[in-house]
Order: sequence, then structure tokens, then C-alpha cells
Amino acid sequence: MEIHAYEKLWLALALVLIVGFIGTITYGAAGAGIDMIDDKGGTVDPATLDQHPKFGDPGIERNGENSYDVYVVARQFVFEPGTTEPLRVPAGSTVTFHVTAADVIHGFEVVGTNANTMAIPGQVAEFTVEFGEPGEYGMLCNEYCGSGHHVMEGKIVVMEQEAFDSWYEQQQAQGEAEN
Repeated sequence: MEIHAYEKLWLALALVLIVGFIGTITYGAAGAGIDMIDDKGGTVDPATLDQHPKFGDPGIERNGENSYDVYVVARQFVFEPGTTEPLRVPAGSTVTFHVTAADVIHGFEVVGTNANTMAIPGQVAEFTVEFGEPGEYGMLCNEYCGSGHHVMEGKIVVMEQEAFDSWYEQQQAQGEAEN
């Protein structure tokens, strides 16, 4: 059986494309430093989030030098914190997000980073992001969550360390005065 030269060329090009697509998918899944969210964040009762020690008053807390935990609750149609007041973190820090939802499935994406997860009622998604330079990042819900989904957004402000320390101390003092 004789295969024409043009058929051989098209067959070779098709094989190169297939190998290229497989290589691209493999790199995107394993080579770009993207980790899948697992179940290490644990579970919570979405009906009693207000009494939870961390999600009852969500926000940021220091857990070491240049290391912070941020607890975020997604509700229709806000992120707590992040929507009414921006979430503030220091530049050059490592931030571990703990994200859950109180009502329906939401998305949680930090625009301009690889931070992207689903916020599922009862599940806690846990992932870590490093914020290098001061600036602002948007947070948005990328899972349809109802009629106000299009307005569900927030902001993360990455501050210089000294400005953040001053703000953080003020927040801690304010919290102690309320208790």
C-alpha cells in the first residue's frame, strides 16, 4: 500500500499536534506549581459558623514571623472579610487561606494569583499564597451563587510591613476593647 507524500505530511502534523496538546495539558496539571485543594482543611457546620472560634469572627491572625492565617466566609453575596472592608496582608508574607461558605457553593479567586478554589458549605478549603509586593488584588466569586452573583467581589490590600503592623496592632486593640 502506497501512502501519498501529502498524506504522510498531514499524518505527521496531526501526531505533532496530539503530542503537543498532551504535553501542554501535562505541564499545566503538574509542571506549573499548581496544587489541588485537598481535604486537610477539615469540615465545619455551616449552620453554626457564627459560634465557630475562627469563622465566627473571620479575619487575619499572625501564626509566626511573616506567616498569617486568613479565615474567610463566603455568603450570598459577600466575602467576610473582603467585601465591605478590604482584607489586609503584609508584603513579603506567606498567607494561608481557610475558606468556607455559609449558604451555597461559591467560588473564591484572588485575581492575579493562582489562588482559586470552591467554597462549599461544611468544607474548609485551605491553600497558601505568597504576596511579594505591595498592591491590590481583587477577590471574586467564580461559581454562580444566585441572582447577586455578579456583585460578589472583594479586595485584598497588600501593605508595607510597617504599615501593616500598625494597622494590625490597632485591630487587635479594637478587638480587645469590644470583648
